[in-house]
Amino acid sequence: MSSLPTGYGSAGYADSLREFGEPILLPQSGGWFLKRPITGFPKHDGMGCYPMLSCRDWTQLESDLFEVGRELISFSAVIDPFGNHDETLLNRCFPDVMIHFKNHYVTDLSKPPASYLPSRHQRNLKKSLEAVRVERCENPGAFLDDWTRLYGVLIARHSIRGLSAFSRDSFAVQLQTPGLVMFRATREGETVGMILWLVQNDVAYYHLAAYSEMGYESRASFALFWTAIDYFSANKLRWLNLGAGAGAGTDSTVVQTDGLSIFKSGWATDQRPAWFCGRVFDRTSYDTMVSARNQPPTAYFPAYRKGEFA
Repeated sequence: MSSLPTGYGSAGYADSLREFGEPILLPQSGGWFLKRPITGFPKHDGMGCYPMLSCRDWTQLESDLFEVGRELISFSAVIDPFGNHDETLLNRCFPDVMIHFKNHYVTDLSKPPASYLPSRHQRNLKKSLEAVRVERCENPGAFLDDWTRLYGVLIARHSIRGLSAFSRDSFAVQLQTPGLVMFRATREGETVGMILWLVQNDVAYYHLAAYSEMGYESRASFALFWTAIDYFSANKLRWLNLGAGAGAGTDSTVVQTDGLSIFKSGWATDQRPAWFCGRVFDRTSYDTMVSARNQPPTAYFPAYRKGEFA
């Protein structure tokens, strides 16, 4: 069996984000980040790969950051909730910013779905299984056209911009990522919904999903999630990371009521915190750039990039 990193920890996934920055390996910890030029300044900063920084050995991250910090103004990342780290380690690595960004919904695959699936989800699941047929795609790359078509619907429906508005070229690389698992829902012979997962160790990470209008009407998401749970349970994984709800960072004490949170929470058995962390390596240059942008006080980090993904 190959020992090469899979999922968000793989070189292939980092390369799929090349249009947003130069993928750089943190050699000791095994994480990847994007080195990005800063418009108007002969400087660069670092950003953990979207949607989260994943490391093979978190105990070596501090050493890696010390080395890359010689060439960067700052570094920011959302931290993998399933990483082998604690708050003490993260505080050492990121002394400037450490925010409880969001809670991720997680599913313990050792528990039978009947023990946690709410009645509303069960009703929608029954209708979904009657309306669509679901299969795992043995060769995800062969479905690039279907996937980009459906993702185009998602982009238009939610006015997606920035990092998550992936291009076709990016998806062509992502669908070849080691550890990627794709499921497809069809109705009347037409692809109406697809879902992508990235597997690392004993965790399957919900990556992306997209649907046609018929897919939304058929509640294809329920059949797709149900099939994924069955598949990953049979393959002896322990956890699903379903990600967070919609919107920006949230207070962990606030109950989320957006549709995505309600949907994900119904499949989850627990939650885990995801931290947003940041570090300034060159304070003088950082402050100079913030001042040059006429940037008022803000919680956004790095402050000189506020608004770039709006």
